[in-house]
Amino acid sequence: MTGDTTKRFSPGVVLAMLLLVYTFNFLDRQILGILAQPIKEDLGLSDTELGLLGGLAFAMLYSTLAVPFALVADRTSRSWVITIALTVWSGFTALCGLATGFWQLFLFRLGVGVGEAGGVAPSYALIADYFPAAKRARALAIYSMGIPIGLALGALLGGYIAQNVDWRMAFITVGLAGVVIAPFFKYVVRDLPRAPATDAAPQAPVSQVFGILAKKPSFWLLAFGAGMSSLCGYGLAFWVPSVLIRSFGFDLVGVGQFAGSLLLIGGTAGVFLGGWLADRMGGRDRGNYAKLPAYAWLLTAPLFAAGLLSTSPTLAWLLLLAPHGLNILWLGPITTAVQHLVPPHMRATASASFLLINNLIGLGLGTVVMGALSDAMTAAYGDEALRYATVLCLGFYLIAAALALLAVRPLRRDWIEGST
Repeated sequence: MTGDTTKRFSPGVVLAMLLLVYTFNFLDRQILGILAQPIKEDLGLSDTELGLLGGLAFAMLYSTLAVPFALVADRTSRSWVITIALTVWSGFTALCGLATGFWQLFLFRLGVGVGEAGGVAPSYALIADYFPAAKRARALAIYSMGIPIGLALGALLGGYIAQNVDWRMAFITVGLAGVVIAPFFKYVVRDLPRAPATDAAPQAPVSQVFGILAKKPSFWLLAFGAGMSSLCGYGLAFWVPSVLIRSFGFDLVGVGQFAGSLLLIGGTAGVFLGGWLADRMGGRDRGNYAKLPAYAWLLTAPLFAAGLLSTSPTLAWLLLLAPHGLNILWLGPITTAVQHLVPPHMRATASASFLLINNLIGLGLGTVVMGALSDAMTAAYGDEALRYATVLCLGFYLIAAALALLAVRPLRRDWIEGST
């Protein structure tokens, strides 16, 4: 057996620590979005360059290295891989506060991506180890609350520190905080004993995991559907703070409070609701793991458009509350479904394969597409160009919904029944 045989903490405590680390994961991502405007002014950057920093600089290595890091985690210690990853990405986040130009900041963001590549897929696998199948979607949904909580804290803390000190200190503060919690994480989170590789369940090479997933249409449809959603989601998370500044006249603290409250209320409710519904409905019909995200995305696009095009901040907040939950409701259902497309000893690698597609599309393209559209439309629409660019990209949510609906039937066939 492999794993830590010393006294372990309860699954709930382990999940809480994983949630804390995932919160730092997204806090470190979002802080660039809330600081985009002062960084743009200080370093003289265009919206396209900001989009590259928010997307491509992070996604290039984050997406590609997630697979080998997950393979290492499946074969060695998942908790050690996450601990090292947390230390690396937090350190590079702090270094972003020392950047003096575009290329230096680009390289530091690459470093953040390298570190965060080792965080998510091993965490999915650890949760699958600690929680039985009947509770797994809810556990994964609770873990995924790190996304809205981290985004909200990035908005609130980043805006406050930047306005009262400067944008550089915001990076340094949150980066060093992550470094400090890394040893506490390793103390609490232990690997469960796993059966060693046997002839029946050998250590799987990446090619074998890819081979299994490649033959399952549900994997491709869910991965590309989530990718289309993430293109909008990551793009909006990065650019909406700038829309609030340019189109609604907010200051940095006001942006943090506006965006942070939407994420904390709408985002956390949406993520948990997705996991709860998936656990209740997925046992009756595995296709519901795809149906739930599809219906949520169909509602997300028009609600986001109405909020972004509103002229009243109060009305905008009310209209944007629901889509801030609906757009990430997919996290519990789809990440759970991916866990059940392969045998248990391949879970981290399968999750990383899914994240590779999702993040190359979502992280790699979302921020830069919206930024480039904004630059292209600025001559005609001025400061309103960014608002219209974000609305145009909402059509990707409709594509995501269509792909998820197409995945319903094949998911029923591809699901490996009986896996724990």
